[in-house]
Amino acid sequence: MPSKRKEPGHAQNCISDESYISEGLLNPRSNCQWQIGKEGSLINNKDRFRVELVKSWEKEPIIELYKIGGWWKENMDANKLPELISGSYLFAVAIEVINERAVGMARVISDGIADAYIQDLVVLPAWRQKGVGKMIVSKLLEHCRSRGILWIGLIAQPGTDGFYRPLGFKQMEGYMPMLFRE
Repeated sequence: MPSKRKEPGHAQNCISDESYISEGLLNPRSNCQWQIGKEGSLINNKDRFRVELVKSWEKEPIIELYKIGGWWKENMDANKLPELISGSYLFAVAIEVINERAVGMARVISDGIADAYIQDLVVLPAWRQKGVGKMIVSKLLEHCRSRGILWIGLIAQPGTDGFYRPLGFKQMEGYMPMLFRE
């Protein structure tokens, strides 16, 4: 867990753990770009968004994010979305501070003990290249690692390794993702 310190002119705590910097989770030249907010949420001071772990969220913004990711099919039952969110080990939502709108999300599927899989990472196009995805993944990694879960995997879309590698992910040589189809 990162240590917290007060910075002059800042009302909230700044993240100051050197491991966050060495692991590429923070920019060492950034003076309190990320802060720890209420209930452990991460707040980005520059672009004014925060990331929270939730057990529920409004359906429509999450459906919009799933559609942008290309994962929502019209025959899917929107009424099951609350179960999808609450049934995930972790469900992170990036929230625009000004209007409390969801601008990104991801979730973790895990037994809570040994292994975890990050999936469904998506950010609204207008919010990309602002650190939203990085902050979502960082929050999920931090929570999993604090619980002793050290095997954390994901299936990345082709061409996204430049995003995931700085966060500590690498390709699993000799393995191939597979999907069940009847």
